[in-house]
Amino acid sequence: MSDFHFDTRAVHAGRDAGPIQDPDEPRPEGMGTPVVPGIQPSSGYYFESLDALDQAFDDPSRGYVYARHGGPTTAAFARAVADLEGADGALAFGSGMAAIHAVLLAAEVGPGKGIVASRDLYGATQGLLTNVFVPQGVQVRLVDATDSAATRRAIEAERPRVVYVETISNPLMRLVDLPALAEAARAVGALLVVDNTFASPYVCRPLEHRADAVVHSATKYLAGHGDVTAGVVAAREALLPGLGLVSRLVGGTLGAFDAWLALRGLRTLSLRMERHCANAMHVATSLAKHPRVGRVFYPGLPDHPQHALAGRLFGGRGYSGILSFELKDAGAREVRRFMDALRLVLPAPTMGDVYSLALYPAQASHRGLTAQQRAALGIGDNLIRLSCGVEAAEDIIRDVAQALEAAQLR
Repeated sequence: MSDFHFDTRAVHAGRDAGPIQDPDEPRPEGMGTPVVPGIQPSSGYYFESLDALDQAFDDPSRGYVYARHGGPTTAAFARAVADLEGADGALAFGSGMAAIHAVLLAAEVGPGKGIVASRDLYGATQGLLTNVFVPQGVQVRLVDATDSAATRRAIEAERPRVVYVETISNPLMRLVDLPALAEAARAVGALLVVDNTFASPYVCRPLEHRADAVVHSATKYLAGHGDVTAGVVAAREALLPGLGLVSRLVGGTLGAFDAWLALRGLRTLSLRMERHCANAMHVATSLAKHPRVGRVFYPGLPDHPQHALAGRLFGGRGYSGILSFELKDAGAREVRRFMDALRLVLPAPTMGDVYSLALYPAQASHRGLTAQQRAALGIGDNLIRLSCGVEAAEDIIRDVAQALEAAQLR
């Protein structure tokens, strides 16, 4: 369906699921064809002969053999994401962190094959780099990736195996110049890996900007309903064999039931993202005028320092459904009062659901960092992250406003 628009391809995601659950598979006369592909939860598959099984072990195109190696439902979800991201292929994993781990292993980072990464990363990603890869002898250099010139110099000096960034950073909504970083990475033979969770392929497709692989916590916008934990890596052809090997040997493959739920969620991605982005713009604009709010971090606002870059990267499709803001003249005590006063917005440590969600980064996403480390990144004790759901924007704004009043800010 590559000749159809993005919105259409998302709606029909998974309909090319293969012979085991293909909705267009020939059926006995008089039997209808299901509109929705089914779930194939089998952990194993048998063949008409041992020779056929032997061939399938060597050539996955001949059939599935064992669920850890993959299955039709999981593969259907992965193919759908690859299609929407414009990738040669994709593999689905049990969580976003499993997907990040897998792509770095597949890229063969190791001693002498290090990583240059943005310092503005999700806290758990920073923890993976510093607590798992560094002890294994991997050189990790964190840089201000919003400074393209300085990042280019770091890449030239380190000559890493991987340059790792986020399309939109968590939680300060900073952007990186993907085409510039892709050029710098390729100049030294490095791979550019981009976490696209905050944007989704609706807003931005990093492979179109010459990235080599895209990572998603599919728990968030791709699945979109708060009922799935999943991750996915969509990549160019050269990385796919390594990803497949890591998936089979490390065993982080996504299960069939979660894959089916994620695939179901993917069908409404365009509709949800359009509403998420519109709501976030309304809320960010309102908060920017509120007397009890300091700075608002949202790339859709004209005063965002990378607003022009966002326009070039996102092509007018939106600026994500997430924003963050600082309570004016406040600290942790006031933030807690604000969070406890919310009635519609749910104080939950995630994002990208149909529900609006608020998170306190110092307590949740970046709790693994010291106060000094957070301050160095610009994450103060008065910072709140808001993931705008698909409710009426006016209701989100009203709930946030009443919570600001209840926080009794000075």
